[in-house]
Amino acid sequence: MIAERTETCLRRLLILACCVTAALMPAAEADDWPQFRGPQRDNTSRETGLLRAWPEGGPPVLWSVEVCEGYAAAAIHNGRAYFNDYDREASRWHVRCLALKDGRELWRYAEDKRIRPNHGITRTVPAVDEQYVFSLDPKCVLHCLDAATGKELWRKDLVKEYHSRIPPWYNGQCPLIEPDRIIIAPGGDALVAALQKTTGAEIWRTPNPEKWPMSHVSLMPAKLGDVQQYLYCTLNGPLGSAADDGRLLWHFPWKFNVAVAPSPIAVDDERVFMTSGYDAGSLMVQVRRAPGRFDVKRLFDLPSSVWNSEVHTPVLYEGHLFAVGKKRRGLFTCLSLDGEMVWTSQDKASFGLGSFLLADGMFFILEGDTGMLRLLEANTTEYRELAAAQILSGHDVWGPMALSDGKLVLRDMTKMVCLEVGKAKADKSPG
Repeated sequence: MIAERTETCLRRLLILACCVTAALMPAAEADDWPQFRGPQRDNTSRETGLLRAWPEGGPPVLWSVEVCEGYAAAAIHNGRAYFNDYDREASRWHVRCLALKDGRELWRYAEDKRIRPNHGITRTVPAVDEQYVFSLDPKCVLHCLDAATGKELWRKDLVKEYHSRIPPWYNGQCPLIEPDRIIIAPGGDALVAALQKTTGAEIWRTPNPEKWPMSHVSLMPAKLGDVQQYLYCTLNGPLGSAADDGRLLWHFPWKFNVAVAPSPIAVDDERVFMTSGYDAGSLMVQVRRAPGRFDVKRLFDLPSSVWNSEVHTPVLYEGHLFAVGKKRRGLFTCLSLDGEMVWTSQDKASFGLGSFLLADGMFFILEGDTGMLRLLEANTTEYRELAAAQILSGHDVWGPMALSDGKLVLRDMTKMVCLEVGKAKADKSPG
């Protein structure tokens, strides 16, 4: 009898301790997602306290809105979600602003623009700060809008001003926002250009004597050899432009086929990884600073029969690269920085060309052919799934995701939804 009472008391104390521990756990730390691949452009959120298990049926859906066919994802800033859209019946290009907490539309910028469907219509993510929204539309016009009202402040037609060539399947490049400038890669007369936020006036440009055309690649910031630079890639290979004046620091000649969409990423202070579809494979180069120049050499390459990614840029985590591979049935893969496959999702899940995002030690991953959302532990030794839920549907669920304030925004070809995946510290509602 005494033993039974003792066991009961211990059980009650354990339950009480668990309740107290749960009450004392910190809520999610909110972090804006103001541009493509997030605040640091690394597809990683700094939020914590996110749910590691989901209720039956998946995370609660806070709101859902209809969107035009495409892949245009949201940027999130100060409790507002901004995204590009299109009205096919009216032939009107839109930039829309919604309240993150409930999906209520706050404003909509509209412009007449005839865009025929070409394997989707919308592709890009705006870049946002306290004052401005920068949107590069399918026909290569950069729009600067007032973030509070949606009023257009200035525009820059890259075809007219830089003799840019609209890429196949329209523009897929997302502008890069910095504290004092916006960075784009026009092609034509300039490989890369830095523009003033307030007026669009050019600060500097990277010369383009070979007239390499714009690709679908979005610029990435990096620091190689203690020199701040912007990484870019054309069909002729990856390159780096100096952040201070735009001079071309280095270029590695490498032929990509048809189109290139993933961005080059720096994996440390002297190595850059690049991958692409259309049988291009993957490439790691060493970019080492020498007196008055950068020396570049190939460290290794992976043929497409081994591993490559067609759409999404890999994520760097704990000295490994994570991405969905193209040639091996959409397997989510963990690669070492030597190009060795540590593990894949084989026999567990196939993700097609689905997107992924890293947050709080977990990967959110979409199955690109079904819309199933899976939650994985970020693990460098094995595939470890924590939860799964059927959230979206249809084909080509390829659009990137965005996470802020414990809310995950994702889309398929007809709708955008917002899920509650964590408890936030504060309600960052728009005014």
